[in-house]
Amino acid sequence: MIQDKDFTIRLIRQLSQALEKLLLGKPEESLMQKELDFDSLMRDIFKMDFQDVSSKTSEELIQLVEERETKDHPDYYEMLGNLFYFHYQQENNAEYGVKAKAMYQKYLQTSGIFALPVINRINSIQ
Repeated sequence: MIQDKDFTIRLIRQLSQALEKLLLGKPEESLMQKELDFDSLMRDIFKMDFQDVSSKTSEELIQLVEERETKDHPDYYEMLGNLFYFHYQQENNAEYGVKAKAMYQKYLQTSGIFALPVINRINSIQ
């Protein structure tokens, strides 16, 4: 089965934006009505549920992203950073904080963007 790469990138960006709004405390009504289904989205993006994704080490997650097209790496890293940071805040799980930090650092490296909100999140994890 051939998967539309543009669809996957759109899905990643939508998830990342939705998480960004949640992290900023500005969820939209439609987002709250839909209630983010992380497992479903993770299956669509990575072909595994959130439990499987979260059980991987930071190095394994980076390898998973590195297998994708180079131009898409920043989107993957930002989404994973937002995902783990959201769960870190919700569950106060230090392991998620470590993964969020690693994904955000890779995002900053690969995107070349100076993203103050991301830097602030990295610093809040320390």
